[in-house]
Amino acid sequence: MPSIARPARARAALAAAAAVVALAVTATACGPEDDKADEKPSASSSAKEESGLPDDLPKDLPTSLDDLDKWRNGEWKNWDRDKWLSEAKEFFNPIIKDLWDPDRMKDADGNDRKVDDSDIDSGESGGSDGTGEDEGVTDPTPKAVRAAPVPTPYDQDRLPVGKVFMDTPKGAMVCSGAVVKDPRHPGKSNLVATAGHCVHGGKGKGWYRNVVFVPDYNPQGLPNAQLETAPKDQVAPHGIWWAKHARTTDHWINNGAEQGGKGAPQDFAVIQVQPEDRSSTSLEEKTGNAVEVSFATPRVKSLRSLDAVGYPAARPFDGSKMYHCEGRPARLTLDPDQPTMYRAGCTMTAGSSGGPWLDASGKHLLSVTSIGPVTADWLAGARLGKEAKAVFDAVSRQS
Repeated sequence: MPSIARPARARAALAAAAAVVALAVTATACGPEDDKADEKPSASSSAKEESGLPDDLPKDLPTSLDDLDKWRNGEWKNWDRDKWLSEAKEFFNPIIKDLWDPDRMKDADGNDRKVDDSDIDSGESGGSDGTGEDEGVTDPTPKAVRAAPVPTPYDQDRLPVGKVFMDTPKGAMVCSGAVVKDPRHPGKSNLVATAGHCVHGGKGKGWYRNVVFVPDYNPQGLPNAQLETAPKDQVAPHGIWWAKHARTTDHWINNGAEQGGKGAPQDFAVIQVQPEDRSSTSLEEKTGNAVEVSFATPRVKSLRSLDAVGYPAARPFDGSKMYHCEGRPARLTLDPDQPTMYRAGCTMTAGSSGGPWLDASGKHLLSVTSIGPVTADWLAGARLGKEAKAVFDAVSRQS
């Protein structure tokens, strides 16, 4: 949305409103009438810190008092509804305190992407990108593995997995994600790995809004009927963490689609998060664990097993509990010009997207859930190579 110059007499009122609604802009996003705003950096800095905004704000922000009031009162749900997704070229995600309450989280729909047999390339020609025998190959469809519930309580099982919530033009949706180690901040990571389609709409579209991560969601595994009235500390024991920065691959941004698996071979994203309560404790410290992202793209034959973890939300699941599927992966080719994906039998459904695929040790993340068929008997995830590492490094540098 284009920037709107605001008169100088409104600056003080705007700063106050921005603090209230947890949304602020800087003078760089405004017209020349605001040049003198630099004379009072403390008020601007305070409002910006209160909002939890990143330093590099995009230019197309709502900047008038009326716009800020609309945002606070829920207009973000309908903000240029027919256009905002395609116009959101830069990630912008100010904290809106108490937006994601237990009832709203419970009602979020799974953000799924489905494929069918016609989308799969059955060729078996080898690739030329250095991964050899796996490239261009599609193995027979793996046998379905029934998703098993993860033992409760989740906040004691050392699996740093949670839910990723976001607002889209279709409404509130949900994915899964995992806390990952940040080499620039050992033991104090604020990074979360998920799928690209959980933060960005793909080709011709833009970034989702109000993206948050809730680690160890519903750790006691309460049934959905109880979550509506459950205290927030029972639903989000480690708090709600708002995405401050997000990045996904150029391939997903330029090719991603809701159906057919386009963009899936590089459907990967990393977000840097901050706590809604603005505490100084890092996400890794809060959850007590994080896994290391591996970009080595190990060959399928070298893997004894992969364990896909997530919160499936479509039938027969309801999103209230964490599940996993463990088994030996196979190969899946959707695009012969892109890396072959990992595929494993699993009955998890929408909502598990973005959940981690862990190696046999449980300490290394090798992929995240990207796609599955309408039959819900297998899942596939991207092999994390140089493109995924570039995404990770870019977000880590901002942390």
